[in-house]
Amino acid sequence: MTIGKSVRAFTTVVVVSADAEWQAVLSQFPTTETRPTPLGEWFSVRLFERPDVDPVLFFHGGWGKIAAAASTQYVIGRWEPDLLVNLGTCGGVAGLIEQGEVVLADRTVIYDILEQMGDPHEAVAHYATDLDLDWLEEDNPHPVRRAVLVSGDRDLVREEVQELAARFGAVAGDWESGAIAWVAARHGTRCLILRGVTDLVSDIQADAYGGNLSVWIEATARVMRSLVEQLPAWIDRAALYEQERALEAKSREVGH
Repeated sequence: MTIGKSVRAFTTVVVVSADAEWQAVLSQFPTTETRPTPLGEWFSVRLFERPDVDPVLFFHGGWGKIAAAASTQYVIGRWEPDLLVNLGTCGGVAGLIEQGEVVLADRTVIYDILEQMGDPHEAVAHYATDLDLDWLEEDNPHPVRRAVLVSGDRDLVREEVQELAARFGAVAGDWESGAIAWVAARHGTRCLILRGVTDLVSDIQADAYGGNLSVWIEATARVMRSLVEQLPAWIDRAALYEQERALEAKSREVGH
């Protein structure tokens, strides 16, 4: 019996956004050959020696909301994954989170929407997404911080971080999570977003700004290495959940 969908094994696609994040992932699979698409390159690798779990596909989705939305739509349409994962980095709000913590997004908000004709709060709410994490219950396979991630086509602005924290309950921000979660939700695709904090931003200081890009580059390599190493445990949890659902469904069919 296959796990998840009746016609195939459990399928996972991992979308990686920024160029530096993608290079950090590639460095962990040096012998892997990538294949091109109109939106980004990809490769697959077998992380499980099990027939019920397919090789994991890694896709370079590109940075920013436009690339993130387009690549998410592409991978869902082409591969129809049981689990869509976004591994990446984020900037943290100083005083609310620490560098090196991993954020498990339970809600995403796209905050850089400027609506001046209608209701600005309604416009932001339209693209906010609550992620279904019931399959994880409260027992995460690795330490994470469940929290709100805010996304915009911009780095966190020092003068705005306190407002973002107060208005949305955000502890960190990135460029792509909001678009990825929103598109996945439209398709009913299970989505897992894990982002490691590479740098902190406060109203008076930002670790990686002002010519300190190397801070982010170096931290990105560490974050992505750790996230990839921890990935099999998350996939295993999702596959087990789908297996249990499939068995329950089969049991109900037998009962009828």
